[in-house]
Amino acid sequence: MKCWIVATVFAVLASGMSYAATFHGEISDSSCALNVHSLSRSHKEMLKSRSFGSDAASCSRNCVAKFAASFVLVEKGNVYRLDDQVEAEKFAGQAVMLTGDLDVKKSAITIKSIQGDHPAK
Repeated sequence: MKCWIVATVFAVLASGMSYAATFHGEISDSSCALNVHSLSRSHKEMLKSRSFGSDAASCSRNCVAKFAASFVLVEKGNVYRLDDQVEAEKFAGQAVMLTGDLDVKKSAITIKSIQGDHPAK
């Protein structure tokens, strides 16, 4: 049974199809999460400079507004683009539990639901 589940998951991932999943991570911005202006894939450098705010939420919002970044979900080192930027902005800088459909080829999630969660792992 375990081999069948692993084979099914691998087949879905390899085929590039979308599938529904639940994610636990942080709503961040693409500039920080993808190392555009960060060496640590985080808000660390920007917060240290104090030019973009005092916390992850203000840093994310500033990067989206000033650098044309977009809100993304960072989960276990993976960065996923999000389809609903308005809903994602409500949770900027927060740990969330997000349910949605993952497009594997695009690393993009169509959000079905999003809510605050315990600290991101």
